[in-house]
Amino acid sequence: MQKYLEETEIIDYSNKEVNALAMCLAQGCKTDAQIAKNCFEYVRDHINHSGDYKDEVTTYKASDVLKYKTGWCYAKSHLLAALLRSNGIPTGFSYQRLSCSEYKKDIYCLHGLNNIYLKEFGWYRVDARGNKEGVNAQFNPPYEQLAFELEKHEFDLPEILSEPLDEVISALKQHSCYAEMIENFPDVEKKWQFGIF
Repeated sequence: MQKYLEETEIIDYSNKEVNALAMCLAQGCKTDAQIAKNCFEYVRDHINHSGDYKDEVTTYKASDVLKYKTGWCYAKSHLLAALLRSNGIPTGFSYQRLSCSEYKKDIYCLHGLNNIYLKEFGWYRVDARGNKEGVNAQFNPPYEQLAFELEKHEFDLPEILSEPLDEVISALKQHSCYAEMIENFPDVEKKWQFGIF
């Protein structure tokens, strides 16, 4: 489990503001599930989804997601991981490959999620992208309620990763605004076809 608790350049939970928020969200909680729910709901509800709000900044480090209060689904998963790991709760990264037609016709891209290890329930997958009309992600273990139900040609990537995918970090670092991101969403179609995971 240690690798799911590590601090990295991206999951920078020693950052003063990130750590302070993590401690605040854990205050008064008696279980890891209560802490996880507070952290999840904070990221879901108080951090903009960059695509929904067309924010003109692309964040990737947890501390920057908190500073600018915005992030694509991937970046929001980085902040959630930082808040949970700061509280000693193992947290990993999961991805789905979904249609991104709301941004650009006939394309598919990765969608970022978190897997949280809860003492009572084991691994539990959540989606903190942010709710809107037609999207209602919730924290209610052991029942999973993600933002999207898989449609034809969409699928879950099977692994629980301890670090975000390289394709995701590369896209977030290279494309600094909304217009660039919607033309360059991260994807893994070729890797999936050749079984490189």
